[in-house]
Amino acid sequence: MITYEDFTKVDIRVGTVLSVEDFPNARKPALKLTIDFGPIIGIKRTSAQITHLYSKENLIGKQVLAVVNFPPKQIGTFMSEVLVIGLSNEAHAIVLVRPDESVPNGQRLH
Repeated sequence: MITYEDFTKVDIRVGTVLSVEDFPNARKPALKLTIDFGPIIGIKRTSAQITHLYSKENLIGKQVLAVVNFPPKQIGTFMSEVLVIGLSNEAHAIVLVRPDESVPNGQRLH
């Protein structure tokens, strides 16, 4: 088990997807996302294996949740700065965790 203090160390924030690119060099099908997390966190980039349920066009302008305090991770030729979070559906495709309603970018999950 973890303590509440352990949980508070994970900084999960909401951001709006600004742009999406293909990531043809990824080992598994993936997209590169540029996400606006508001004035404190700023704009960050990540890659996500979400091509089964999401297209580039339907992601732009959507809010997503991501862990923003992991160290950057090199994925092939790309540096991922945050980890977008999701759940696997019955077909093992990733479903992004998103707010039901719009909230300010950078809002912390608590």
